[in-house]
Amino acid sequence: MFRSLCRYFGFILLVVVIIIAIRTVTFSVRTDPVRSCRLTDKDYIRATDEVIDRFRKSLQFQTISKNPHQYDIVELQKMVDFVHAAFPVVHSSKLVTHDVVNNYSLLYKVQGSNPELRPYMLCAHLDVVPVDRNAWEEEPFGANIKDGFIYARGTIDAKHILMGVLEATEFLLKSNHKPQRTFYIAFGHDEEVTGFDGAAKISELLYSRGVRDLEFLIDEGTTIVNNLFPGVHIPIAVVGTSEKGSLNVELSVTGIPGHSSMPAGETTIATLARAITRLEENPHPNMFGTGPEKDTFTHLASSLSLPFRAVITNLWLFGPVVSRLFSRIPSLNALVRTVTSVTMVNGGVKVNVLPSSATAVVNHRIHPAQTVEEVLAYDKKIINDERVKLRVVASMEPHPMSAYGDNDFGYQTIKNSIRQIWTNATVVPGVMIGNTDTIHYVRFTENIYRFSPTFMYPEDLKRFHGNNERLSIHNYEQAVNFYYHLLVNADEINLPPMHKHGDEL
Repeated sequence: MFRSLCRYFGFILLVVVIIIAIRTVTFSVRTDPVRSCRLTDKDYIRATDEVIDRFRKSLQFQTISKNPHQYDIVELQKMVDFVHAAFPVVHSSKLVTHDVVNNYSLLYKVQGSNPELRPYMLCAHLDVVPVDRNAWEEEPFGANIKDGFIYARGTIDAKHILMGVLEATEFLLKSNHKPQRTFYIAFGHDEEVTGFDGAAKISELLYSRGVRDLEFLIDEGTTIVNNLFPGVHIPIAVVGTSEKGSLNVELSVTGIPGHSSMPAGETTIATLARAITRLEENPHPNMFGTGPEKDTFTHLASSLSLPFRAVITNLWLFGPVVSRLFSRIPSLNALVRTVTSVTMVNGGVKVNVLPSSATAVVNHRIHPAQTVEEVLAYDKKIINDERVKLRVVASMEPHPMSAYGDNDFGYQTIKNSIRQIWTNATVVPGVMIGNTDTIHYVRFTENIYRFSPTFMYPEDLKRFHGNNERLSIHNYEQAVNFYYHLLVNADEINLPPMHKHGDEL
């Protein structure tokens, strides 16, 4: 009997090992052969003094947004005037129609010759977040060059995209290239404060003109990061295929004020503290495998050493272990679940007075597989205290998940364009954990991708909305050429026939 059981389990183990080995060897994702962008190419766009001067000038406009409907209209007007003057071909070509929307946002339509091809759209924004000037090494709006980097607010969020798209389009039109596929360019002016005055108005205008079914849309988003994950020592270009939603919930407790010398049980602050503790000790469920985060890692498989590759290509077996490991690493935990952050607390008026009320605000970033209603219901269940009232302050559902399969034109076109510029990068789908104004464009296409052509190391991530934001001159040159290649590649009618290299995995 014992020998029979050993033979049985030995057979099962052998089968499992064979399955693991086969998947490790055969697992692959579409990787087309691409021609790298080279300095010697006739259509290579060089970062000349003129190109860099234009970029630096755009960074010197202090287009700061502070709150919804509150932004610097004088600086925005200067920026709009500059864009019109800096790119004469874009603004004079017979192929281009352009609008100033709601005073400061910009919309362009570049007409293609083939009406059978669905248009696409490229997006960015003119505004930036405020700065703490005292914390910067360089003047935040000086666009000073130091050690090959341009330091300025907006270098990576996101004037390099705005100017990169315009430089690429100007070059394309100067070359007398007549696109087959129509494309739009949309630059909102208040993305940093919800986009209600910019992207939302552009969306209304496009809809009124009958725009309904874009092939794909690309906006700012995830970046190219080096040394991001253990065991991966090559650049990873993450293309956001969804955005997390958000939910701000106010927790409030009311009671009867009195003197601190005669407390009658638990104070409102203590009750609130218990509720906060329950939320933090009971995080939302791990959603690994229900969004693109699983494929973020499976698409990395060909770039991993054998032990890591065996694990990642066999998540049917190792998934629970991997998801638990991710939960312990903050940057990865944010990918696999709805996260909870208590960001504001208020209570009490005097040291010897029992507080009549106490409030806190909880900020959730919602995983794409969940809804606002589900997150709110979970909070109520975990708190489980009728004395604690929950009120939704603001909410936004997660964005729909866009397709990133082998035959999805938008994703594969972006992927191939990235690989032409960053030849040693591995491109993977992922989740955008922050938010953009793309929410205003979801009605135009199911294929929305979020990618910023920014090469970063993990320590650079703090520069987003932080101090000493910067971009290298070389990286800006890469960004311009990325958008140029994207414009050219998107002109194709279909994806090239799929070809898999024999040495893949």
